Amino acid sequence: MDKLVKVALIGCGHRSEVYASYSLENPDLMKVVAVVDPSTVRLQRMGDMFFISKENRFHSVDEFLKAKVVADAVINGTMDSIHYKTSIPLLEAGYNMLLEKPIAINKEELIGIYKTSIKNNCKVMVCHVLRYAPFYVKIKELINDGTIGEIIQIVTEENVSFHHMATAFVRGKWSSKKTCGSNIMMAKCCHDLDIISWLKSGVKPTHVSSLGGLYLYKEEKAPKGAGSKCLVDCDIEEDCMYSAKKMYLDADVWSYYSREYLDKFKQKEGEDLLEWSLKENNPLGRCVYKCDNDVMDHQSVMIEYEDGTHAVHVLQGGTMRPSRTIHIIGTKAEIYGDITDGIIYLRTANIGKRDAGEELFDEQIIKTDNSGGHGGGDYRLSEDFCRFINDSSTSISTTEISDSIYGHIIGFEADVAMKQKKVVKIEL
Repeated sequence: MDKLVKVALIGCGHRSEVYASYSLENPDLMKVVAVVDPSTVRLQRMGDMFFISKENRFHSVDEFLKAKVVADAVINGTMDSIHYKTSIPLLEAGYNMLLEKPIAINKEELIGIYKTSIKNNCKVMVCHVLRYAPFYVKIKELINDGTIGEIIQIVTEENVSFHHMATAFVRGKWSSKKTCGSNIMMAKCCHDLDIISWLKSGVKPTHVSSLGGLYLYKEEKAPKGAGSKCLVDCDIEEDCMYSAKKMYLDADVWSYYSREYLDKFKQKEGEDLLEWSLKENNPLGRCVYKCDNDVMDHQSVMIEYEDGTHAVHVLQGGTMRPSRTIHIIGTKAEIYGDITDGIIYLRTANIGKRDAGEELFDEQIIKTDNSGGHGGGDYRLSEDFCRFINDSSTSISTTEISDSIYGHIIGFEADVAMKQKKVVKIEL
């Protein structure tokens, strides 16, 4: 039986909570022994959730390292812009790591973290949770067993719902590359670029091009009567699909994002704290057309591989229905699927065996379980990480840092290609 894996949480945000929650259901396999976060409120909340003693609650990585906490690994769930700053000293101290994606915000930091992990003989696994979703695992298995032959082209889409786009990438923490450190292709679609690279089984990408832009979420697109804050000065709030009142008070969507800012506010007597904050300086109370966002709301990336095959990824922000789709053309068959439905369509030729007017292909419908976060991937990733640390048999989804480099390089160079409107040669 695998030994208990003791972990420390670096950053007490939502993703750290999700991965660490595995310990509450599997206390014999994972135990949280320390928490680190600059916010006293978050530190207390997460410390209480995982029963952490007061002496093992720290406000910085420096404090944590000085305490010499005994742990098998850390879960680094900090924001993109400080992954490098926090990861390097932890790796230098010899801690293994589960690192939230993206690994870093540029190629230099990516290679720096990778080389530091090698130098210190540290295991680093990257949180590419979609690899663990049964939907993508099944597609990987179909490719590995030769069912579709050789891959010719992969086309993927990520359709970000209007409420998610508004909350995270217009009003929220990932709205600006200046503050987040990552463009939206890395902050949101790092998963998709990794899936493409994973399905290509390590074939080297050679060229990338990209086009995209910010079309909708800017002041010149604001409807007549739009104010600066939904609950303060907007004449069209009742009719607006982006109303902060509708999203965060009435429907209570993305509640963990909207309430993240509440430790900065003091409740006004007789009024709900969240409602009060949305009227004041909670950034999620702002009009989506009058924010400081600069990330793209649509972007397409085209990739060429050294074997002559291609892949295309399309990001569409502001869709009505959130979904991820994939279409793979092989030499023997094709795959089409939508992870939101959890359904994969496997199509093979059946020419010469059908009556006139009937389809010339057979279609097999494969249903997968997509319940749980990221299509069921969150829980499975934490489970696999424990095996990874224990040197046990891991799954085909395991993402060591070395196996995540291609997907990241594609994302970084796609940003360059989009800005310069040219095809970029990938140098590794």
